[in-house]
Amino acid sequence: FSFRKLWAFTGPGFLMSIAYLDPGNIESDLQSGAVAGFKLLWVLMLATIIGLLLQRLAARLGVVTGLHLAEVCNRQYQKVPRIILWLMVELAIIGSDMQEVIGSAIAINLLSVGKIPLWGGVLITIADTFVFLFLDKYGLRKLEAFFGFLITIMALTFGYEYITVKPDQKKLLQGLFIPYCQNCGTPQLEQAVGIVGAVIMPHNMYLHSALVKSRQVNRANKREVREANKYFFIESCIALFVSFIINIFVVTVFAEAFFEKTNADVNTVCVNASSPHSSLFPNNNETLEVDIYKGGVVLGCYFGPAALYIWAIGILAAGQSSTMTGTYSGQFVMEGFLNLRWSRFARVLLTRSIAITPTLLVAIFQDVEHLTGMNDFLNVLMSLQLPFALIPVLTFTSLPSVMNDFANGL
Repeated sequence: FSFRKLWAFTGPGFLMSIAYLDPGNIESDLQSGAVAGFKLLWVLMLATIIGLLLQRLAARLGVVTGLHLAEVCNRQYQKVPRIILWLMVELAIIGSDMQEVIGSAIAINLLSVGKIPLWGGVLITIADTFVFLFLDKYGLRKLEAFFGFLITIMALTFGYEYITVKPDQKKLLQGLFIPYCQNCGTPQLEQAVGIVGAVIMPHNMYLHSALVKSRQVNRANKREVREANKYFFIESCIALFVSFIINIFVVTVFAEAFFEKTNADVNTVCVNASSPHSSLFPNNNETLEVDIYKGGVVLGCYFGPAALYIWAIGILAAGQSSTMTGTYSGQFVMEGFLNLRWSRFARVLLTRSIAITPTLLVAIFQDVEHLTGMNDFLNVLMSLQLPFALIPVLTFTSLPSVMNDFANGL
């Protein structure tokens, strides 16, 4: 083992792990904490472990074959299934892009104390994409470092909330290692399914299989291939462990502070704190429902304005960092399935336009409730798209004709 070699292979896994920290994930985390307390932490851990195993297979496919998943699909499948697969993956990418736009718009609105309306935040997210394209010109290694910086911001901001709230460590460990959900019903089951859809992103497997190609490996040398597989797996373990810890921060904060709270409880605290958002919580005994927007407001009411702004910075980092992963995924998928080589500028313009149109309409003509409600729908969409990535990656990595001596026997 060599730390120097590990450093040389470090990058693709962290770029891939950003999909485990997008606004859809954060929304799912805070809702599962508020609805089920600490009881669904084991689902989050199980989904992350399954995600790691799938990412390992995707990375192995790219290292061994020198082709990413979309290119292998293009070679192995007939025209009709190939086009169906491409459309399904594109749908997942657009859905993920919408979540990034929603999260960024809400964060900008919170940071500006409502002075920038939600539709204004949506429009700002058009510009930020092209900033990342500009950074891309300086090379993938520098881009990987920048996204590492954004992950650090998320760890610090959500870690701050964790330290401020001080969740019960015994309940945290019970929730992680006891796969049981006492007194759970339909709402908790919905959250459990939402966690799986939010954590395991279908287009992420296409992305990871392509990113590993950025490192030079002599595929004629089995020892080098085996070594690359080992270091990419170690890096993926570290990256997903970091993302798992950040997700735990969010779940436990809302589990400790807001599980089984009523609207009246929160309304009283927000009124006493002179919060301008206290009207979001009607003075009744219904169970508190939170989303990315309300979550920030509630943290601000209970733990001071600093908690609200730090929360918004974390959400903004999550939304911004996810933007480029969607852009890269779209690029690789289009090139692989259709042999179409568009410039990244044209590619981003197309997907971002499709993602922004419905989001902008909801932001203008509806309210923040409907905007955050779209996140729940999009998490369900991700769950439905999952088989269209799982079947190809599981099939190809077990075929000796594709993987040679590195086929996955299990």
